[in-house]
Amino acid sequence: MSIRLKLLLSYAAMLVVPFLLILLSAVLLGVVYRGDVQNIRDLYWNKASQFNDHRDERLVKEMRRTADKNPSLFADPKYLDDLTQELANSGSGLVVRKDDKLSYASPLFKDQDLLNLLPPFEREGYRDQEQDLKLGSQLYTIWQFDFLYEDHHPGSVLILEKANPIVGFARKFFPILFLSVLVILVLTHTVLTYVVSRSIIGPLQLLKRAAHRIKAGDLDFRVQVSGKDEIGQLGIAFEEMRGQLQESIRLQLQYEENRKELISNISHDLKTPLTAIRGYVDGIHDGIADTPDKMIKYVRTISSKTEEMEHLIDELFLYSKLDLKQLPFHFVLVPIHAFVHDWAEELQLEREKKGYAFEADIQIQKSTQVSIDRDKLKRVFSNIMDNCVKYMDKRDKQVCLRAYDTASDVVIEISDNGQGISAEAIAHIFDRFYRAEQSRNTQTGGSGLGLAIAKQIVEGHSGTIEARSVLGEGTQIIIKLPVKTL
Repeated sequence: MSIRLKLLLSYAAMLVVPFLLILLSAVLLGVVYRGDVQNIRDLYWNKASQFNDHRDERLVKEMRRTADKNPSLFADPKYLDDLTQELANSGSGLVVRKDDKLSYASPLFKDQDLLNLLPPFEREGYRDQEQDLKLGSQLYTIWQFDFLYEDHHPGSVLILEKANPIVGFARKFFPILFLSVLVILVLTHTVLTYVVSRSIIGPLQLLKRAAHRIKAGDLDFRVQVSGKDEIGQLGIAFEEMRGQLQESIRLQLQYEENRKELISNISHDLKTPLTAIRGYVDGIHDGIADTPDKMIKYVRTISSKTEEMEHLIDELFLYSKLDLKQLPFHFVLVPIHAFVHDWAEELQLEREKKGYAFEADIQIQKSTQVSIDRDKLKRVFSNIMDNCVKYMDKRDKQVCLRAYDTASDVVIEISDNGQGISAEAIAHIFDRFYRAEQSRNTQTGGSGLGLAIAKQIVEGHSGTIEARSVLGEGTQIIIKLPVKTL
């Protein structure tokens, strides 16, 4: 669920849930105060406000004064008719009771059985403003004042006012309902805010802690943010960033280590011939080469060591350009069968001079074509053959060439019966300056760049190169080049 949808739903819930709870509270409060739902409806339509809010205070005070000073006036029909007339203007009526009988009732209550419905006499001076009386379908609010007549008989004067349908309901019901609404709103918004914020703030705090750990250089952890919303996606992206940053730092450290190793190897491989050249030059300078034969020998050695240095520098320059993708490839579409066959014939001519047996098994279809850079691919084959011959330690030296095609590739396998390579070293033979023979002596020679250059060239052809070897039995180099379909 997206954050946008989550927020929209929470906003909707903040409106709907309080509304439903408020409605439920109103019903429950009404049931508590009125007894049932029907009474709630009657209360809403018929309930009046307290009589104090609407009665004529002047009349009330006058009737109370009359009850205190001259209660006999409540037996005077003219006096009572005048009061009734004034009360009739506000829809109210007057009732006077002596003992348990009605002595006077306003015409408004004619034909009404009031005696059994009115509240009883309580005591002299008793005043009640909170009683309700329902006559037919009309609800009245009663103001009652009890007094004693001059003959000490109990009497009551009652004013019955038609109930206002709103104010009375509001006076009793709305204050409690208001508090209920306030509590419901606070609780609802608190709960919903907590639920929504926990699903947003929690993951953000986790990401914040992860950012601080990354800032401190600690990358050995995983950012675990669950969820399918935007924050979950951010957590996934954050974890990918952390992984890539960790990998980039690892590669940077590895490149730094390789750089140091490269400088060390170059220094060693250049220093060896330079030391030899200087030794022979000093020998000439000191007169050690005092015969023509010695002089020729010294000069030839100097020339040989110089060529070694030139070859190393050329190899290094070529590898650097290949590694930086700055050496252009000149691809041409060739029948690969003819190309491999020509190279095999060249090896047949060289085998006697270099002292090894050579066998070729070429099963490539003559129609198969591959896009290659001729010169660079020949460089690959030459580097591989140099390694095959250089590290042969057996009396009967053998090199085998096998080539065939598949539906998608041309496979070229070059095998020898040399000393082989250990399992630990086989994974590194395509690294620059790597030699399985770690002493880097000059007996085997080489720059340590031959197979590294071969790998760069093959990969430049969108191909692959790999090595398989058994220590003491020999090594096999396998090259795969993609077939060009017409």
